[in-house]
Amino acid sequence: MAEVGNVACTKRRWNIPIFVFFEDIRNVFKFDDLGMEILRIAFPAALALAADPIASLIDTAFIGHLGANEIAAVGVSIAIFNQASKVTIFPLVNITTSFVAEEETVRRISEKEAIGDLEKGKEEKNDTKVELTTKCESLDNKSKGKLKRVKRHIPSASTAILMGCILGLLQTIFLIFLAKPILSLMGVKSDSPMLSPAKKYLTLRAIGAPAVLLSLAMQGVFRGFKDTRTPLYAIVVGDLTNIILDPIFIFVLNWGVSGAAIAHVLSQYLISIILLCKLMTEVNLLPPSAKDLQFSKFLKNGFWLLARVIAVTFCVTLAASLAARLGTTQMAAFQVCLQIWLTSSLLADGLAVAGQAILASSFAEKDFQKAKAAGVRVLQMGLVLGFGLAIVVAIGLYFGSGVFSKDKNVIRFIIIAIPFVAGTQPINSVAFVLDGVNFGANDFAYSAYSMVLVGALTITSEFFLYKTNGYTGIWIALTIFMVLRTFAGLWRMGTGTGPWRFLRIPSMSVEAKS
Repeated sequence: MAEVGNVACTKRRWNIPIFVFFEDIRNVFKFDDLGMEILRIAFPAALALAADPIASLIDTAFIGHLGANEIAAVGVSIAIFNQASKVTIFPLVNITTSFVAEEETVRRISEKEAIGDLEKGKEEKNDTKVELTTKCESLDNKSKGKLKRVKRHIPSASTAILMGCILGLLQTIFLIFLAKPILSLMGVKSDSPMLSPAKKYLTLRAIGAPAVLLSLAMQGVFRGFKDTRTPLYAIVVGDLTNIILDPIFIFVLNWGVSGAAIAHVLSQYLISIILLCKLMTEVNLLPPSAKDLQFSKFLKNGFWLLARVIAVTFCVTLAASLAARLGTTQMAAFQVCLQIWLTSSLLADGLAVAGQAILASSFAEKDFQKAKAAGVRVLQMGLVLGFGLAIVVAIGLYFGSGVFSKDKNVIRFIIIAIPFVAGTQPINSVAFVLDGVNFGANDFAYSAYSMVLVGALTITSEFFLYKTNGYTGIWIALTIFMVLRTFAGLWRMGTGTGPWRFLRIPSMSVEAKS
């Protein structure tokens, strides 16, 4: 037995964390407790995340029938709006999800301990008079009922909502007053036929920024509660409203691109109202005092994610800017492909949300075994999802490109991009899931450092490949970007460093104990 123990110890010393990605790979489709928990969170989250880009795709389809200038103009405006929004939304939502999940876990543990103390007190009184036992049971039931009825006090939720409102107003002011200079930087000059429709769309969409920031902050709160169904219901209602209003405003009222923007803004405010009404029934959004707000905690971690999201979105925005400089036809095709590229990839973000919520709770409980199992499972599921998306996107784009434009030249450039848009789906899916895994481990600093380095390499490749290969070069550069991003995400967990140090210390085996 001693010899077996020595063998086991030797095996532990040579433990290589990267092999964890292949652990229990046969269970990737297993509907056990962990698999069902992931699916319960991921499926509604994926639908909710995909709903808005799908609505944007429908916007693109409607606007595409107005002409190549209009769809190209809207493409540039959406790229600008997304850049401005993601700079604030991405840090806010992901920090909120992790912090709320941690606070909810701590609150739940404290509540269980409180109920346990009441039950223990009741048992100690069993030897006393029957009247005292009856009173204790009555107090026990009242205490449990009170715990259930009282709204949850989650400081991170109040902080996130307040920050969402402030950041949304600042974004509106920024985009409205600087619309023309920003469009000029994106390659839409004063003599461009895209300027007028692009400016109209951007300024109108900017009015909806507070609603976008507020709704995303509240979605982060619900994700922290592992509730992704409520945001899904609100988003479906809002986006259906957008889809219904689009043809009315664009074609019936002849508002053109302005009508598309107004429909989108109204839908965002509707989503915010629905989420706020629901959240007010569950959480006490008014903190007892200003001291309960966690601005310093949000800003500290938000700084890291801000640096990261700037690097990510700048790479995508630069690609859109370079495409705009190639001309209206290339930009129109690039806009269609980019929307599909992002929409299909975001389906994997549902797994990222599930991974982040489960990991944040597991780390708060110091349940490292579950943290490892959840991280590995969502990554394996993300890879499988990516291969499925590659097939769907390739077939859909090849046969359905005519839905987005009737211009033969635009369709030709869409088909040129299919190998890149479809071929990168497995890589994209793993990259998105890795974001959730690392955020769930609160590894914000590493995420920022690694992405800034990846961004610098990508920007260099974008300029070089744009000059040498034009439209195709832009897509090659975006492929390089996703490969580097995936490698950087895998490095932390694969090397067992940072919050994943516990992967280097496997639990004692039965053989060693023997």
